[in-house]
Amino acid sequence: MGRQKGDGARSKARPSSSSLAASLLPSSSAAAAVGFGGYVGSSRLDSTLSTEDPNPLLDIDSEVAQHLKRLARKDPTTKLKALASLSALLKQKSGKEIVPIIPQWAFEYKKLLLDYNREVRRATHETMTNLVTAVGRDLAPHLKSLMGPWWFSQFDPSSEVSQAAKRSLQAAFPAQEKRLDALILCTNEVFMYLEENLKLTPQTLSDKAVALDELQEMHQQVISSSLLALATLLDVLVSVQIERPGFENISAEPKHASKAKTTAISFSEKLFPAHKYFLEFLKSQSPAVRSATYTVLRSFIKNIPQAFDEGNMKTIATAVLGAFQEKEPACHSSMWDAVLLFSKRFPNSWTTLNVQKSVFNRFWSFIRNGCFGSQQVSYPALVLFLDTIPSKAFSGNKFFLDFFHNLWAGRNPVHSTNADRIAFFRAFRECFFWGLRNASRFCDSVDSISHFRITLNNDILVKLLWQDYLSSVNSKDQDSDQPFHGKTTEMQNIKYSISYLQELGKCIVEILSDICSLEEDLLSVFCVAFQESCEGLLQKKVTTEQPTLNIDPIIKFLFLVDLHAKQKGESWPLLHLVGPMLAKCFSLVRSLDSADGVRLLSTSVSIFGARKVLQVVFSSSNAPFCGPPCDKDSEMKLEYFLQVYKETFLPWCLRGHDCTTSARLDLLLALLDDECSSKQWHAIITYAIDLVNFKISSGSTDSNHFAVLAMLFEKARNEIRKRKVGEDSFHPLGSLPDHWHHELLEATAVSVASSVPPFGTSDAQFLCSVLGGATKGNLDSFVSRKSRALIFKEVLRKLVSFIMDSPFCSVKQAGALFDPEENCLGLDSKNPANVVDMARFALEIIEGSFFCLRALDEESGLVSSISAAVFIIDWEYRMTGAREDALDDESRKMIKARMDICESAHGYLSKISNLWKSFSKDERQGIKTILIRTIRFSIFREDKLDNNKFVSSCCMMIIDVLEHLCEDQYEEQNLLDHLLSKGDMWPWWITPDLNSMEGLANERIYESAYGNYKFISLIDKLICKLGFHKVIACDGLDTLPLSTKASTNTEVTSRAWVAAEILCTWKWPEGSAATSFLPQLVSFAESRNYSSYGSFLDTIFSILFDGALVHGENCSHSSLQAWSTLGEDMEDIQEPFLRALVSFLFTLLKENIWGPEKAMVLFQLSVDKLLLGETVNSNCLRILPSILSVLVPTLCQRSIRSSECTNDGKPDPLYENQIQDTVKSWIQRILQFPPLVTWQTGQDMEEWFHLVFSCYPLRVVGGAEIMKLDRNIDHEERLLLLNLFREQRHESGRSIDANQLPVVQILLSKLMVISLGYCWREFDEEDWEFLFSHLRGWIESAVLMMEEVAENVNDAVTEHSSSDNFDLIHKKLEESVLISDHSLININKNSLISFSFLYGLLEIQPTEDTDNLNPLRTERWDPIKNQILESILRLFFSTGIAEAIAGSCSFEAASIISASRFYHRSFWESVASCVLKSPPHTRDEAVKSIELWGLSKGPICALYAILFTSRPLPSLQLAAYAVLSTDPVSKLAVFGEGITLCSDVDSNAQESVHLDLSPEENAHLTKELSYIIEKLPYDVLDMDLVAEQRVHLFLAWALLLSHLSSLPSLSSSRERLVQYIQSSANPMILDCLFQHLLSDLSVMHFQKKKDGDLPSVLSEAATAAKRSITTGSLLFSVESLWPIEPLKMAAFAGGIYGLMLRLLPAYVWGWFSDLRDRSTSSMIESFTRTWCSPPLVANELSLIKTSNFADENFSVSVSKSANEVVATYTKDETGMDLIIRLPASYPLRPVDVDCMRSLGISEVKQRKWLMSMMMFVRNQNGALAEAIRVWKRNFDKEFEGVEECPICYSVIHTVNHSLPRLACKTCKHKFHAACLYKWFSTSHKSSCPLCQSPF
Repeated sequence: MGRQKGDGARSKARPSSSSLAASLLPSSSAAAAVGFGGYVGSSRLDSTLSTEDPNPLLDIDSEVAQHLKRLARKDPTTKLKALASLSALLKQKSGKEIVPIIPQWAFEYKKLLLDYNREVRRATHETMTNLVTAVGRDLAPHLKSLMGPWWFSQFDPSSEVSQAAKRSLQAAFPAQEKRLDALILCTNEVFMYLEENLKLTPQTLSDKAVALDELQEMHQQVISSSLLALATLLDVLVSVQIERPGFENISAEPKHASKAKTTAISFSEKLFPAHKYFLEFLKSQSPAVRSATYTVLRSFIKNIPQAFDEGNMKTIATAVLGAFQEKEPACHSSMWDAVLLFSKRFPNSWTTLNVQKSVFNRFWSFIRNGCFGSQQVSYPALVLFLDTIPSKAFSGNKFFLDFFHNLWAGRNPVHSTNADRIAFFRAFRECFFWGLRNASRFCDSVDSISHFRITLNNDILVKLLWQDYLSSVNSKDQDSDQPFHGKTTEMQNIKYSISYLQELGKCIVEILSDICSLEEDLLSVFCVAFQESCEGLLQKKVTTEQPTLNIDPIIKFLFLVDLHAKQKGESWPLLHLVGPMLAKCFSLVRSLDSADGVRLLSTSVSIFGARKVLQVVFSSSNAPFCGPPCDKDSEMKLEYFLQVYKETFLPWCLRGHDCTTSARLDLLLALLDDECSSKQWHAIITYAIDLVNFKISSGSTDSNHFAVLAMLFEKARNEIRKRKVGEDSFHPLGSLPDHWHHELLEATAVSVASSVPPFGTSDAQFLCSVLGGATKGNLDSFVSRKSRALIFKEVLRKLVSFIMDSPFCSVKQAGALFDPEENCLGLDSKNPANVVDMARFALEIIEGSFFCLRALDEESGLVSSISAAVFIIDWEYRMTGAREDALDDESRKMIKARMDICESAHGYLSKISNLWKSFSKDERQGIKTILIRTIRFSIFREDKLDNNKFVSSCCMMIIDVLEHLCEDQYEEQNLLDHLLSKGDMWPWWITPDLNSMEGLANERIYESAYGNYKFISLIDKLICKLGFHKVIACDGLDTLPLSTKASTNTEVTSRAWVAAEILCTWKWPEGSAATSFLPQLVSFAESRNYSSYGSFLDTIFSILFDGALVHGENCSHSSLQAWSTLGEDMEDIQEPFLRALVSFLFTLLKENIWGPEKAMVLFQLSVDKLLLGETVNSNCLRILPSILSVLVPTLCQRSIRSSECTNDGKPDPLYENQIQDTVKSWIQRILQFPPLVTWQTGQDMEEWFHLVFSCYPLRVVGGAEIMKLDRNIDHEERLLLLNLFREQRHESGRSIDANQLPVVQILLSKLMVISLGYCWREFDEEDWEFLFSHLRGWIESAVLMMEEVAENVNDAVTEHSSSDNFDLIHKKLEESVLISDHSLININKNSLISFSFLYGLLEIQPTEDTDNLNPLRTERWDPIKNQILESILRLFFSTGIAEAIAGSCSFEAASIISASRFYHRSFWESVASCVLKSPPHTRDEAVKSIELWGLSKGPICALYAILFTSRPLPSLQLAAYAVLSTDPVSKLAVFGEGITLCSDVDSNAQESVHLDLSPEENAHLTKELSYIIEKLPYDVLDMDLVAEQRVHLFLAWALLLSHLSSLPSLSSSRERLVQYIQSSANPMILDCLFQHLLSDLSVMHFQKKKDGDLPSVLSEAATAAKRSITTGSLLFSVESLWPIEPLKMAAFAGGIYGLMLRLLPAYVWGWFSDLRDRSTSSMIESFTRTWCSPPLVANELSLIKTSNFADENFSVSVSKSANEVVATYTKDETGMDLIIRLPASYPLRPVDVDCMRSLGISEVKQRKWLMSMMMFVRNQNGALAEAIRVWKRNFDKEFEGVEECPICYSVIHTVNHSLPRLACKTCKHKFHAACLYKWFSTSHKSSCPLCQSPF
């Protein structure tokens, strides 16, 4: 039973006194229904609850009695259930059935009200409510027994309980008067019950065993509630008739009221002394009890005053008046009620005690401690307390000084709340004024009263409040060493908040106002102190040499004084406070030239008025003018005011520029009087300009008077804005800028703008302040519009001079567009330094007055000219950043000066970039025209700039112009039209004139081609930034204006020529058509409807096709490819138009922008151009093969899809018939030619062959690299094609030797590809022989060529191995790998395609067409096929050996070899495809032949060189990995060439093979693997997730794990390899693996996603891990690794981790155990437990279940559901059952091994066996079945008598499984080598562990 929430504290709804309780709850709405004063306790009750009709009668049984009996239980839960059940029964039963239980209920009711659990008490009252509702009037006989506890419960400390009690009483007596009658009737019983409660002690409170702390808390609750009930009862019964609200509405006094009052007084008079006046309760530790005691004392003081007599007065007075030692804020409200009432009722009680000791000392402590936190309650009571203190108790001045000092000490200025602060200062002011006003109560004479008041003002107001207010000076003045006016260092360090100082100042001002109202002369005390403070602050500079004075508190105080004076209409501040201070300090302010003093004077002027203040200041005899004397309270006459202003303030305020200038100018403007402000302003301008002219005439160029004037104008502009505020139609003087114009000022401003260098330091600042316009709302100018135009014309002239002096010719040309009238600038302006100075001067003016310039938009293009000039200067800044030529020191210095100006212009334009669109259209058009012309000229003529930086600058400049100067999309398009328009230097290939082909650049070679590349690069960047639709397609425009509708079509197609130009250019710096432009085109087309861009694409095709036809004679043919790719094959087309056309068609068809219908249209269009009548268009014949190689596959795909859909095998007649007829005619034409071997130059045979070949597309599909026919041809066409093939075979006798022309060989190889693909079923044996012979011959010729390359590389490296001249070696290598004749490579590309298809046929033929007698099925071709495969493998090894040999020289040398393969990428990809298909025996033969070659590197080095190449080719890397990871190469790949290890162990012989390996017999890996496995992980940790070295590391581990997986269990090779990994392999590989997963794992960890919501990285990694665990292979992951991507690398990492868990669990566990980051280890364990451990555990249990341990003494059983293994070992009469439990996160957490049963085994041996099993399982890097097998053998050896190692107590070593071999020569004990090594290394000695003799 714990303490319930809220039991210990008094609720807000719980009353503490009757007076406060009356305001807590509202009175009844019925005026006559008052009850007993409307109170229940001290809270009013509303008659809102009505009595419901009783339920129908029910029979009563013993159930109610049972529940009543349960109420006596101690358990609160039982009580609550019983009460709930009882409540339910009471609702069901009738009143007559319930009446008999009321006596028993009354007994339990009293006990339940004292229960510790508040829920029990609340439920009790709810049950009571149900009971009284049911019984109704039948409750009357039992009311007296219930009313005492009922009344007591109204004051329960828990608000929930007290409210429930009130509801129950209201349910019994709905009317207020009835409740009062009931209370009066039971007065005697209530008093008796309360008296019994007050006599209770914690021990007598309960008859049950209850904890002491609960008893004490229950007792405190009972006492506090009883005291409150007693106090409220007295208030109700004794004084209710007088003070109770609403009693006057009752027509007659309640019955028995007088008797009840008499009874109450009688009982109270007995209770008071009986309980020692309740004073003992004041000593209670409970604040609730003490608060209730103060309440009951207040009630007795109020209602029973006769109880206080001389006998008890001293005791009670000491307790009540000395109650200020109460520190609990919750008690202070009731305490103050008691203290104030007691002091007021019994004033003589003060004489009965030692006031100082018993009252005041405690009171001082109370207020000095901030009333202990009850500021809101206690501070308002202070003045009431002072008023109740008798006069005799005061000790005069000392009392009040002590009072205020202690009160001040408790204010807590730093941490108090705003409400507490306000309460404090209000109380302080009230008490202070009370003391002044009531001084006569404790002062005998007039003099003493005056002395008291002066003392109070001086000691409290001045020395306490005022000095504290001034402490803000010292808190901010950190350099002050002396305390100001005697303040302590501690007070100096206090930093007050602004709100505190505000309230303190208001308090002082209100006190001064009160003093003035009481006695005006009393102000003199504070006024004198105020003057001294101001004077002291002003003189502070002299004594402390402070550069800045702090007068802020004084100024803020003056504003507070002014605010109060205006609210109250008082005049004392100027007459008594400020006026005398200013009169005394004015001379000091002038002499000290103090900025703070001037600010003080300015503030006074702004508050009280200029003429009033000057009258006060100059009314003394020391006035500086000769006017008649004036009174202080009047204004100075106007003429004398002007005289003082001109003679005194103008010279002083305009004296010079220093730190006080700003304050002096503020004073100068503050003194402006409305009656004479124009005269004053005239005087200011005249005087200031005269000072400037005098300074200039003296020859100085650094006049600071301009700076003073600039500052003055800015302040005057602020003054104008102030005067504008609140004015409507009437404009007072000075509210408009025109009121401030002056001719002398305008002339001076124009003169300064027209000046030439050197300029004054403040000249630009002066002009900016005169012009205004620095911000949008600051347009007030002090000069006329005409003068402003003249000033800005001078600015333009200076800017143009700077532009014309630019080192860039394009900038100079832009400057020629202006007419600056340079001759007017003077000769000195031609100096470059002067030009820079003038530009800087002009830019400063523009920056400071831009909005003023903007307002001059009607001044004949002045705005646009200046804006364009600034843009051009900004353009020079951008170009300078791309400059790359070297400069001498002088030029660099000059460039630096210009760059500063250009950078300023750039920065300023960036700041105001959003303002340019507010310019008019004509102004923006003028700026755009100049800028575009400048940029175009820069691109074609500026040749000393870094291309990338320059083009980027151009792009950003154009984008800025589009963004800031173009208002809508039409203006943007016009600007782009201007940019891309035809010029002398652009375009190079295409002309926009589409109607004339004469514009084609077929005969023009432009000298500045590089400029064209830069321009294309610019367009490319614009497309990337702005979008293809905006730059090229002009798409997305809304309805055009009427004026442009006629040209809509032209606008949409006008830039198709730009697209064609870009495609013809093909490549440019930083980009190409293939990588940037075409993807943008596709993206644009995919996002639009075809109808919106169809004509646009058609136009591009037409331009390119026409251009290709014109330039067709320059076309050369490329080799046939099944499906062209933009990477390599497009580069083979040299003619720009054809290359552009093919790439354009290929992209659109591949991305399905154009479909088969469009392809057919283009096919027909192209074919129609071939014949001009009977004449063949030779140019068209040359370009058609390339075009058809793109079009035909698209048409064929449609045809194939159609035939598949119809399932009839017939081609789609819409497309295929037209193609077939065309192709047949072309084949028939070729058949008229002689065979290829009879090739004669000058014939068109090659072109026609290529044309036919392009109509037979082939594509490679599937993992087996089988060719797929893309066309369906009919029998006739197939026969024509076969006849063409056989025509070449008929000349087979001389086909190879007779004609060695490369073109013949290429055409023949292509013909073989086509014929094999489409006619192989019709081949006869001669056809196959012809095919095989040529393929073998071509491939062997390629082998010879590549082997020659390898030998040349070997010679180049070996010959210069001792040389350090790597450049020479690299040159030799480049020459060695250079293949001048590419025809052989091209021939072999086709040969490999043919062989790949042929190999697929050979593989599938035995399973298909078993009845077919095709000659291909004969076995005669197998030797030839193997020879070809071996030749291909030799090709593969040759390139690898060349790279390995070069790599031994240097990394760069190896890069030369690997890079050479990229020139023939598709060839090497075909080689890799064939390598993957090669069978093991062929690989073995190839390896042997390479070993016999005798080069410096062997086949394994070759494979590693390809796998870890610096220029990876994915297909070759995959082929290398496949060869390295499979037999017969895998052994050599891991352990090196020439090493043979016994790894093939028969399963029956595993019992006795090689279990005694020593650690020194560990395996040695190849150097390629060992370096990566051991060293590389350190470097990889800091690399990118797709870094090349990381890929190499993962591949190396994949190889190692694959080989480890292939080794038999417990074989010597496997044991050695595991030992190597355990001792040498860097475990940081696992850190590298999880680098790919941790970021996603952390997201999963925090977001707690489900499996279905896995990130893609985790999903791929988990899938790969599961698969590698299940299959024991990583080949699937390596096959999908390329191209390298983060996702694929993550999957690879997951696969490696899974296989490591399967093969090396102990290795992984060791790494995991060393992790120190708990978050990381938690995420790794979660990943393993969720995705890796389940399949791993299932695999382990399956292996154990299927293992054959072959021993009758040993058996193993598996429980897959519990992940447990039970191993039973029996020997003779002994036995033991061990249970092995696999954890959920196996193997990261250790396996649990426990002994279930043992028989005949000692406890020591049992522990040893248990520990040995645990060690074998934990250290096992392999399957658990192997660990169990080794453990079993260990004890077999033990039983056989083999001696165990004395160090590890095991026969077989738990890690390397060796036997104890090393014997001590002395004691003859044998040890494991690994155990001895560890013993020696840890003990640092080489003695025997047992006998300690030297070992």
